Amino acid sequence: MITTTGSLIVFEGLDRCGKTTQIELLIKKLKEDNKKVVTFKFPARETTIGKMIDSYLKESTEIEDHVIHLLFSANRWELINIIKKHLNEGTTVILDRYIYSGIAFSSAKGLDLEWCKSSDEGLIQPDLIIFLDITIEELVKRSGFGEERYEKKEFQNKVRNQFTEIHKNHYSELSKCWLILDATLNINDLHHKIYEIIIKMKL
Repeated sequence: MITTTGSLIVFEGLDRCGKTTQIELLIKKLKEDNKKVVTFKFPARETTIGKMIDSYLKESTEIEDHVIHLLFSANRWELINIIKKHLNEGTTVILDRYIYSGIAFSSAKGLDLEWCKSSDEGLIQPDLIIFLDITIEELVKRSGFGEERYEKKEFQNKVRNQFTEIHKNHYSELSKCWLILDATLNINDLHHKIYEIIIKMKL
């Protein structure tokens, strides 16, 4: 594991589970505490590779499943040196999706899970993974669900199952820092719970 002075916090979960909202609230609170904090959202759609992924997600183009998996992974590698720089400067880095989403979504399509893991080997491991869990029944009620390629009820259920598989059987070394929270909690109550965890862990 690469040693850095800043903390790497990752938010994971299904599409529309509320990650972006909670990240925004957390950043605001950490800045009020005078902490240096930056955030990155994956896929990073503004890069060259990210634009290809964006076109795929909006169903404007078709890309073979193995290829799109590697593009998602390459998109993370594109930004890794920038992330490292922030961490080495003592900045808290918050990621909206990371390695685990890439593996969960691709393996949910039937790709070999071990193969899916291989392209991300060497990326920085997080200090905290916050998985916002939500049932599919609740998920489909959320505003905007269904606008992009992966936002289909049956597929999201497969992704949820793959996240469970990844957590339990493939990243056991992260078990102490992988926390599962109820995404259906009141927005502010969930925010306070997340903030309390970060303070307790001294991140």
